[in-house]
Amino acid sequence: MKLRFAHASLLAAASAAVLLFSTAAGAAVDEDAAKATAKRNDCFKCHAVDKTKKGPSYKKIADKFKGKADAEEKIIKNITTGPKVKLEDGTEEEHKIIDTKDKAEIKNLIDWILSR
Repeated sequence: MKLRFAHASLLAAASAAVLLFSTAAGAAVDEDAAKATAKRNDCFKCHAVDKTKKGPSYKKIADKFKGKADAEEKIIKNITTGPKVKLEDGTEEEHKIIDTKDKAEIKNLIDWILSR
């Protein structure tokens, strides 16, 4: 009886690990699609991956939000509502609103930014 229980527990743990791995693998960022979304929306006019332009670099944005539970929510708000943002030179302007309502496309873009 103990052997069956141990075997069942091992099988359940292995199944959970496979499910967790496949979920994480399925959530991988499509870098090409994210870059295409950013390019189509002129994001690279103000942002670069690793250098400061008119706006902060994506690396700086990722560092700012690292470990914060509300990171995705705050970036979604920035790119979908056009709030006033402070630029690197201290001036303010309205952030451009992204041209898509596709939640998966927006999430992919945000995940790509946060992975820098």
